Amino acid sequence: MSTFDPDALECLAAIVEEGGFERAARRLSITQSAVSQRLRALEAQVGTVLIVRSRPLKATPAGQLMIKHAKMMRLLRADLEKDLKELAPSSAASARGEERISVAINADSIATWALPALNELARQGLPLEIIADDQEFTHEWLREGQVLGCVTSLGQALRGCRMEPLGVMDYVLIAQPDFAREHCPRGLNSHNFHRLPFIAFNRKDHLQHAFVAEAFGLQRVLLKQRFVPSSEGQVRAVLAGWGLSVVPWLLVRELIERGELVNAAPKHRLGVALHWHCWNLSSDVLDALSAALRAAATLSLRRA
Repeated sequence: MSTFDPDALECLAAIVEEGGFERAARRLSITQSAVSQRLRALEAQVGTVLIVRSRPLKATPAGQLMIKHAKMMRLLRADLEKDLKELAPSSAASARGEERISVAINADSIATWALPALNELARQGLPLEIIADDQEFTHEWLREGQVLGCVTSLGQALRGCRMEPLGVMDYVLIAQPDFAREHCPRGLNSHNFHRLPFIAFNRKDHLQHAFVAEAFGLQRVLLKQRFVPSSEGQVRAVLAGWGLSVVPWLLVRELIERGELVNAAPKHRLGVALHWHCWNLSSDVLDALSAALRAAATLSLRRA
């Protein structure tokens, strides 16, 4: 098998991660011409096109495989650096500035329990990149080889990956007290939900529909929705009286206890089971990531 130039692999990954040749050149501290040359050389060696020159730029299936290989090389170098630091701290070379250890985590976990889990690894110098997406879609980043692990609601292991359950995140329906008194004084019910605006994360967010459907035993739910692409932003929008929102109990527990928010459907909670998927590789860094997330989830999430 051919040996691929690590600089060319990083160049390919940078083009896709940064969304263009110019930004990749800035990140790698080389000229845009050098970026193009490295990509052409890699494509010639592989024997196929690796980048679709579209808007936005996309990796071809072969390009996705090469990017996954580049990220595996990053992981190996991170493992080596960790081992060198333990054996001879003064001799360990620091990771190249452009390298990233990427994981995809759903936005609600980022807003609640996941970031504290990674504090120690970040303090140790691990070049983490956290990619946020909906819990139903984070596994697509792993499937495409763009991250080495993901927190997702998918309960089936992907090919070449290992999976472990983390626990259940509970969701509640919140409203600002004045909004609730005016629009649903007796709480949300099957007769008024369709008239009230719901604040969703984005168009991929199905939690609002799932909550209402499960709460009232409905198969089909149509909602009036507004979109705020931030878990904390959804809460701020509700506090400002924009409408209702289904959000993690962990995120709003204190606000409800202080009376700044109310639970608009106190008899119902929606539980979403979360899982950690990662490449099935022997790696100290990957093991440390898995252990950190597992420990934090045990403390914060409900057991299934």
